[in-house]
Amino acid sequence: MNEKKPSFMLVDGMALLFRAYFATAVTGQFMINSKGIPTNGVYGFVKHFLTAVSTFNPSHVAVCWDMGSKTFRTDMYDGYKANRPDAPVELIPQFDLVKEMVEAFDVPNIGLAGYEADDCIGTIAKGVGGDASVRIITGDQDILQLIDEHITVALLQKGFGNYLVHTKDTFFEAKGILPKQMIDLKAFMGDSSDNYPGVKGIGEKTALKLLQQYEHIEGVLANLELLTKGQRQKIEQDLEMLHLSRQLAEIKCDVPIQYDINKAIFQFNRDKVMGKFEEIEFRGLHRFLDIKEYA
Repeated sequence: MNEKKPSFMLVDGMALLFRAYFATAVTGQFMINSKGIPTNGVYGFVKHFLTAVSTFNPSHVAVCWDMGSKTFRTDMYDGYKANRPDAPVELIPQFDLVKEMVEAFDVPNIGLAGYEADDCIGTIAKGVGGDASVRIITGDQDILQLIDEHITVALLQKGFGNYLVHTKDTFFEAKGILPKQMIDLKAFMGDSSDNYPGVKGIGEKTALKLLQQYEHIEGVLANLELLTKGQRQKIEQDLEMLHLSRQLAEIKCDVPIQYDINKAIFQFNRDKVMGKFEEIEFRGLHRFLDIKEYA
């Protein structure tokens, strides 16, 4: 009899933490505990995390993190993410606290200076290949480029426990291109949240049309004379930025991180987690814990 394939849930830690923080910070509910530490982001993170575990019931779990704002992408392009404000002062102490909380669940925290969480997620997801079915939990559409037969993406929607789950098939139905073509799509369109322009004047609609017709950037460039005069001019004018934007858009799947899928088996000790809740002064989260057999 075939053993059941592990189901590996990879969590984009920053996506969950930021979403949780801003959902309550907007009304000033920072949940400052008796030690003077704001905990609203970590509290919401735990709710998102446990809701995802309960929804998808993974056998293995790891959480990936950005490790500072300097990465190989900022070396390539000064403007990369330069439009982002500094982290709010109430969020700063929660970066370490959230990792301690993840550790209390005996779940690996993974990150490497110089790379983004996406790069670590991509490296692990592609690295396990067909040996596990991988589900990525994030709010970030960039990660859709990683989807394949073994990798699905659950995009966080408003509230808790609402996900837009994309497989290879649903992605194609929605966009009319393959997941890996997302890289070239972003190269043409640019990305305002990551602050790179792509090709000025080419939006999603035109970019999708070009990729459906010519498959990738090389295909478009080989057929420039078949494009409208306007399209051709725009691409020729921004050719350098087009190639640079593609490098910025592509998730690196060969990051030199050490990880061991066997260390990601999800089973936690309830007392250990409850002890951490008590230390941070969390109330009301224990009801989310009844989700799995514990160690």
